[in-house]
Amino acid sequence: MDPAQPLLEDAALAIDAGRIIAIGPLEEIAATYEAREQVSESNRVLMPGLVNTHSHAAMTILRGIADDQDLITWLNDYIFPAEVRFVDDALVSLGTELACAEMIRGGTTTFVDMYYHPDAIAEAVARCGLRAFVSATVIDQHSPDAADAAEGLANAHAFIRRWKGKHPRITPILGPHSVYTLAPSHLKAVSEAARSLDVPISIHLSESRFEIDTIQSKHDTTPVGLLDSMDFFNNRVIAAHVVYPTEEDVEILASRRVGVAHCPTSNMKISSGIAPISALLAAGVEVGIGTDGAASNNDLDMFEELRLSALLQKVATMEPTVLPASAVLEMATAGGARAIGLGDEIGSLRVGMRADLIQIDLSNLHFAPLYDVISHLAYVADEQDVVTVIVDGRVVMRERALLTIDIQRVRAQAQTLAERIAKDLRRNHTPVDEIE
Repeated sequence: MDPAQPLLEDAALAIDAGRIIAIGPLEEIAATYEAREQVSESNRVLMPGLVNTHSHAAMTILRGIADDQDLITWLNDYIFPAEVRFVDDALVSLGTELACAEMIRGGTTTFVDMYYHPDAIAEAVARCGLRAFVSATVIDQHSPDAADAAEGLANAHAFIRRWKGKHPRITPILGPHSVYTLAPSHLKAVSEAARSLDVPISIHLSESRFEIDTIQSKHDTTPVGLLDSMDFFNNRVIAAHVVYPTEEDVEILASRRVGVAHCPTSNMKISSGIAPISALLAAGVEVGIGTDGAASNNDLDMFEELRLSALLQKVATMEPTVLPASAVLEMATAGGARAIGLGDEIGSLRVGMRADLIQIDLSNLHFAPLYDVISHLAYVADEQDVVTVIVDGRVVMRERALLTIDIQRVRAQAQTLAERIAKDLRRNHTPVDEIE
């Protein structure tokens, strides 16, 4: 993903202290450096790790708890009530571990997360070995870790002070939920806090017709226009979804350097719509790809997301040349890194970059025959083809074996917790599809 040298064959790279220090022909690198640890197999692609620009990792525990609903019904009638009843530090820690295991196996090395109990998220990510932006969620209503937005923002301040600059792979950020779940005064308070703390913001934006209609009715503008009117975009903002931007909104997002997280599977499943990614990219907006949470996806497979990103744009525009394989692969790597403000650190393989890398095994039958490796990575590869994952120079998966997470323990604990949640719902005469 480096324009200066997009594809090298029979090549190698050297890593020291978590950074790439050399890239070149295999024989040259092998002759120059003596490796303490070596990862090498034939017929494989070495590429940057995937960047998941929007997720709710702990919600993996709620995978399948409520399906086939529109966004607002899904949130208000199912997810928000369930979260208040069941979400605590233990659930968040376990759910994040489960998500990290799934993401590592799928080649994700960095993700942007938004959920409650952010300390539990950060601690789990640190153990699992991934790189993450961890948002402290702020929302007007009663949530699992705060009574209201004021308490949520105070908690966020404390979380950021505890973690900012304290861990090389964890970046604490602010996570105001959306413009329709926070009053303008609270959005302004979050914006001011981000400036004073010098941290990015992750927010759901222009995600549904409900959001568009609600903001238009209350404020006579669009969600993007509302935030722009309060100088919200003077911060480093990562906007998730952005399904319904107007032409003026697109210009604002481009001029304010707002990064966009495109979540195609989630947007389709809850019938939010198809985001105009080709128009955003044409305007100069940095766009990455996200999975959203497993409660609305229902998996965390970034290869599936990048493939759907390309195919949906071709259908939406009825133009097959829109978002070609190389462009969508960039969105999942270097483009995603730029969208979240880490383009100088991750997302491409260049000397000086952090060593976040994955290996794809090309020996599987569905890669045969091989004409164009870029085409196969975009349209053929899936999470099962990832064999090696390296984050910050540390091998966290080798030959499909996770080295930082006990999968059997996490799977068993997740199932036990899910059975307890289901039993509680039955005992209180509120089956999963009737939570109120």
